[in-house]
Amino acid sequence: MNAPFALSREHARKVDLHEPDEAKRIEAFVAEQGGSVFHRPAWLRAVEHGTGNRALGIVSEKDGAITGWLPLTEVHSPVFGRVLASSGFAVEGGVLADSENAVRMLCDGAQELAVRLSCPSIELRGGNVSPDWQVQTESHCGFVQPLAGDDEAQLLQIPRKQRAEVRKGLKNDLRVTVGNEEKDHAAHYAVYAESVRNLGTPVFPRSLFDATLDRLNADILTVWQGETPVASVLSLYHDGAVMPYWGGGTWAARGLRANDLMYYKLMLHARERGCDRFDFGRSKTESGAYFFKKNWGFEPEPLSYASWTAPGHESRDADPTSAKHQARIALWKKLPTALTNRLGPLIARGLG
Repeated sequence: MNAPFALSREHARKVDLHEPDEAKRIEAFVAEQGGSVFHRPAWLRAVEHGTGNRALGIVSEKDGAITGWLPLTEVHSPVFGRVLASSGFAVEGGVLADSENAVRMLCDGAQELAVRLSCPSIELRGGNVSPDWQVQTESHCGFVQPLAGDDEAQLLQIPRKQRAEVRKGLKNDLRVTVGNEEKDHAAHYAVYAESVRNLGTPVFPRSLFDATLDRLNADILTVWQGETPVASVLSLYHDGAVMPYWGGGTWAARGLRANDLMYYKLMLHARERGCDRFDFGRSKTESGAYFFKKNWGFEPEPLSYASWTAPGHESRDADPTSAKHQARIALWKKLPTALTNRLGPLIARGLG
């Protein structure tokens, strides 16, 4: 008769991402599973360092091996409330797991953790979820396209009307730099801060950009008119794709076609770095950014986002396009940049 044995059971637990060995194991799992840059512990730690929002996460394991991973950022805002976001300040995230059992355990673990941390809401930006979560597939779209084989082919890949705008930018007296030095950081932040102010959005703290550039594969491409930066973008590189993540232009950029030139030059730069895909990121469906990316020849792919709200609480609303925030946005656009640059980071830390 065989001796009795204990069946190995899958279980979930909260992890400490400040433990190097723990973070290393999860980084390896993300790479094996083809996860996004926003699933990486390095992203969560950069966000924590740059905004003060705590990096968290839950793993499922069996026989000592990771079977699933849910990255989380604990975001607190006196304006927008508390939330567990996966991932914080990201456009992707959510559960990274193959089995239904692992998905269920990670979602259940997130709910338990949210209750313990007094976070009434959880937002998962991608991934699978338990059946009882609210899922939204119509709010945002992603845009990804292969890069062309050479500079001319890349230009011809752009639809005719948008290609004409790029050609106008190429004819202007503009120069392009790429780097990760202090001058690049300063130029990018000046341009980005002005750009988001003009949209009525508070700017993120510069420490978030600095931490991202320090901890991840990233750089800054800037378009200059003389000694003045007019367009600039901080891009992330992951798994063969470039993602222009935080970018914008000054009022002068539109007439100079500096933004058009910026994205075209980034495509060429990314190919030289060995990338084969251009990930234009997400945009709200039917928004101005959505149609801008379509004009570049990118086809929208609906994204699946999920949320959970604790019983008795209202769902979190940090959507800048919602009616609730329109008066605030209109006021913000009228404020001087010097003031929005001081107040913006204090507010934007809580957007998540």
